[in-house]
Amino acid sequence: MLSVIIPTLNAAHHLPHILAQVQNVAEECIVSDGISDDETLAIAISSNTRLAVGCKGRGWQLARGAKWARGEWLLFIHADTVLPDNWEHVVKTHIKAHPDKAAFFRYQQNAKGVWPKIVSILVGVRCRVFALPYGDQTLLISRTLYSEIGGYPDWDLFEDVHIVRALGRKRLHQLPATILTSAVNYQNNGYIKTPMRNMILLVRFLLGTSPEKLKERYYK
Repeated sequence: MLSVIIPTLNAAHHLPHILAQVQNVAEECIVSDGISDDETLAIAISSNTRLAVGCKGRGWQLARGAKWARGEWLLFIHADTVLPDNWEHVVKTHIKAHPDKAAFFRYQQNAKGVWPKIVSILVGVRCRVFALPYGDQTLLISRTLYSEIGGYPDWDLFEDVHIVRALGRKRLHQLPATILTSAVNYQNNGYIKTPMRNMILLVRFLLGTSPEKLKERYYK
């Protein structure tokens, strides 16, 4: 059984599309909402998904969704992600071939131009060299492995870094398919400033600064 877990906060614009992609494939779909004040909850209810509503914060929401999930495999995916057409085949193949490993998709921004291509290339390098995919690349993981490594921490930031570091390179597999993810953050904050800020925050996190302190800078 595959459970898809989607953390949301005011995601009404994106949620219908991702639900349409996953609902006919996954045996269970959970929308873990951080108390949205747009139409997100209404969309989830009308789509007959399971709702896990509580405090906002992506780590909190991912952990809450996983706690509610009943599947033997969990697929964590952001609401603004667009899955490839063959995602069902890719996921089922991984589950059969690599039951002891977690997996993530290749990254590509849903925007045209030189800078989106550069960012996509750099993300690929980060994944190959440092085995460090972020949450916007999804995470497919068995319930057994998820429980073994302690799951997502109740953090607002870097919960995705924590869980892939707990997995380690040998238990991570890149799927042979590419997802599209929103370029809005880069477009709004700059294609140079955004990755530089993220890198500085990541280094500080790896050196021991708490996510609670870092989120003030991230959301400033």
